[in-house]
Amino acid sequence: MSSVAARLRSRFVREISPFIYKLDEQRSNLVRIGSEYGGWWIPKELLSPDSICYLAGVGTDITFDLGIIERYGCRVWGFDPTPKSIDWIKSQTIDEHFTLVPLGLAGDAGTLRFYAPQDPSHVSHSIKNLQQTDTYFEARVATVRELMIELGHDHIDLLKLDIEGAEHDTIRVMLQDGILPTVLCVEFDQPEPISWGRATTQALQAAGYALVKVDGFNLTFVREG
Repeated sequence: MSSVAARLRSRFVREISPFIYKLDEQRSNLVRIGSEYGGWWIPKELLSPDSICYLAGVGTDITFDLGIIERYGCRVWGFDPTPKSIDWIKSQTIDEHFTLVPLGLAGDAGTLRFYAPQDPSHVSHSIKNLQQTDTYFEARVATVRELMIELGHDHIDLLKLDIEGAEHDTIRVMLQDGILPTVLCVEFDQPEPISWGRATTQALQAAGYALVKVDGFNLTFVREG
């Protein structure tokens, strides 16, 4: 797919996303945290200073991460193996509540290739090679369960997945492992088949999640009780 065709497709999918992914609940208690580019919608009252937040996909925008810290005072772990992201984080003065873990989330553990975007000015790389390029770097990946074991956590209050197509395998394995974060923010990255997003949404709903917000390609799911 040419870059022009990919952009037109992405624009079209963004416009029809609210019709593809219909809300399970209308909520008035949502708040948007972060920049126009890096922000997400979450319920206001479900986090606290004791919350555990895993935010995968750092890039060069952590306004959501820092906004969570400022609003709730909790710890945040950011996950991204991209060299440009790691270098960018090192150049910042960041709140001590933020910890960068330089690896990727996936449906399995090991070492995988992360393929570059077509536009070299962009940061995000994809293990699914969504943009069909030949340039890549290799980095370690882990499942959500494996990371929780390594970091010593028995639950997650907020999980954000902006991981360029790897979100579907990551969520599938997470659900198989019985891990159910209270709030799940996930981007269905483009260009990827709409069927992937539909299948993942159905799997989450079957696990007791309600879709409470659709913001372009960004979806927020909540599981309470």
